Amino acid sequence: MHDQAKTGLGNDCKKISSAFQGVLSWKWDSRSEAVLAEFAAEKKDDIRAILERFLPIPWDGSNLGKAPDIVRTVNSHLGGLRPGQQLFTSDPKGDAFVFCAWWPWQDGKTISIRIAPFYKILSDSEKAEKIQLLKGWFGI
Repeated sequence: MHDQAKTGLGNDCKKISSAFQGVLSWKWDSRSEAVLAEFAAEKKDDIRAILERFLPIPWDGSNLGKAPDIVRTVNSHLGGLRPGQQLFTSDPKGDAFVFCAWWPWQDGKTISIRIAPFYKILSDSEKAEKIQLLKGWFGI
């Protein structure tokens, strides 16, 4: 894994975490290996505005079929998008990028987001290191 890609993603994650400081509380989602925050649907416009500053590329059912393979791999890893769900990403053209899964709940009152970097190639030891770094960047 190229060190610059790791550093860049780390900086991106730190910026995202900082932008949400005092706005969202993070916890670990071991199933998706991402940080997780839940918030009231009334806050969706504010949360989305912050999110789109860092992850400006939206993917949903209408354009996911044309997404790069790596974005479709993330979608598969997360169990696939259901109606109303979206993925937001940084530029997925390199060996790694940051994604956010935007999942409105069925009750219409809550939305959860999951954020993590995704790497095309990652050894088991690098994966464990990545998880610890991600948790640290988001204060978990």
